[in-house]
Amino acid sequence: MTSTILEPPGVPRPVRGPRIPPPPDGGGDGGDREPGPRRPVLDNVRLAMIFLISGEVMFFGGLISAFLVLRLSAAVWPPPLQPRLPVAVTGLNTLVLLASSATMLAAGRALRRRDGAAMVRRLLATAGLGALFVLVQGYEWTRLIGFGLTLASGAYGSTFYTLIGAHAIHVLGALVWLAAVVALAARGRFLDGRAGPFRACAMYWHFVVALWPVLYVAVYLA
Repeated sequence: MTSTILEPPGVPRPVRGPRIPPPPDGGGDGGDREPGPRRPVLDNVRLAMIFLISGEVMFFGGLISAFLVLRLSAAVWPPPLQPRLPVAVTGLNTLVLLASSATMLAAGRALRRRDGAAMVRRLLATAGLGALFVLVQGYEWTRLIGFGLTLASGAYGSTFYTLIGAHAIHVLGALVWLAAVVALAARGRFLDGRAGPFRACAMYWHFVVALWPVLYVAVYLA
């Protein structure tokens, strides 16, 4: 005699069927929907430029600090019988250098629009303004030397040529770099998204431009 198991009334019998596997880890997303590797916030080129500019800031910070110590410890500044610095002409020349930073920003906007011809024109304008700044500074230096202000003119002359000369060397180096970027841009580079050299050059150019007003106020106006 076969025994039968009776279910309690009101309780449904479980339905036999295929076993549903548990969802995979990660909230139910399959392996093909896993997030890809995150892109770094800064690429290697811009990160290297940040380190370089940080070192330059410390370098010029030391030069400016030494200049201010000598300036504040002097009884009279500038010393008697020494020529005065060309404040007005250098002030106008400062505007020229600041304008070069604006044209560099315009070149960056042209790059984002993928407008290669406009980018080259803006870069050439930047280089022209930078070269004009250096030429005016060189002309003023020639006049100051003719008036007797040299490296042998004591702390007044040596600190002036050290600070302003160091900045001029940096501007010349930035011009050489900018010339290489212009040559590459004229051949159609940077429009494919690989614009690391251009961005690094732009960062360095903005640095030398931003540094100059600090030197102008400290050396020419203080």
